[in-house]
Amino acid sequence: MEFGLATESLPIEYRKPMGAGIATLSEVDLVDIIQQLHQHLDPRSVFACFGKIMGQHLPLYGICLEHKGQLLHWGQQQGYAIEQKLSFAERQFTINYMLKAPLVPSQTQRLIQLQKLVLQPLFNALQYQEMSQQAMYDALTKLGNRHYYRESLRKEIARAERNQQPLSLIALDLDNFKQLNDDFGHQLGDNALIEFAELLNATIRDTDLAFRIGGDEFTILLQADSQVAALLCQRILDALANHHYLEKYQVSTSMGIAQWCTNDSEQSLYARADNALYKAKAAGRQCFQTDSNREANKIIID
Repeated sequence: MEFGLATESLPIEYRKPMGAGIATLSEVDLVDIIQQLHQHLDPRSVFACFGKIMGQHLPLYGICLEHKGQLLHWGQQQGYAIEQKLSFAERQFTINYMLKAPLVPSQTQRLIQLQKLVLQPLFNALQYQEMSQQAMYDALTKLGNRHYYRESLRKEIARAERNQQPLSLIALDLDNFKQLNDDFGHQLGDNALIEFAELLNATIRDTDLAFRIGGDEFTILLQADSQVAALLCQRILDALANHHYLEKYQVSTSMGIAQWCTNDSEQSLYARADNALYKAKAAGRQCFQTDSNREANKIIID
């Protein structure tokens, strides 16, 4: 792999050696540094390790790295600022160093030497992160995918059972989605799915989780009872009515709510939500229905 180092946009200034607190170049254990950086697969952990190492050998307040809109920070963002633009494995990185004092030539050499070491483990961590996200998120809508939904539902049921706290599942899909594709084409259908997913993300709470489990089928997990879930469904309907793009093509949704009860499995909870969804379809679409299982209310009463 090629490694390229562009000239900094702000020149590195030179001064007389500080002497105290900075190890000489020969004292830097490169093998130990490489081993430390390769211990992590989380980009933030790799970068934090890099920052700590750099801070041990250079007069730094902090470091900031930017890659594809992602920002990684270590330390404090103050002091003398210098910028390095790096390329590695066809990826572009921008690193900003915040210095306590300008660097002498030997420190500049050390910065470049240590800087090279972080790119391979950081590249590996970013690749691992991207692969993990691809395994968890739907490529079109960026919502959680079916696999992530199943894993999340299993964990949420375990949490609800352990803490005896409410959990609700909303099953929803777009009304007459096939007709939308037939009338306007699949590209517009994809755009409608993207817009609807963004609407869901903007409407749900921070603690709620939204998923696309296939086609035009979605689910939402809430750490709340069915009454709170009903309020969310109404907010989704209100948001749809005021969404210029979706309203223009008369995109609507039907939703079914089921609250978890003690005898529910992952399959039975979804089946009850799905059954409520079909009741909403039968009631005229663009509405929601709640499953009538009385056992679910025990979580609230007890």
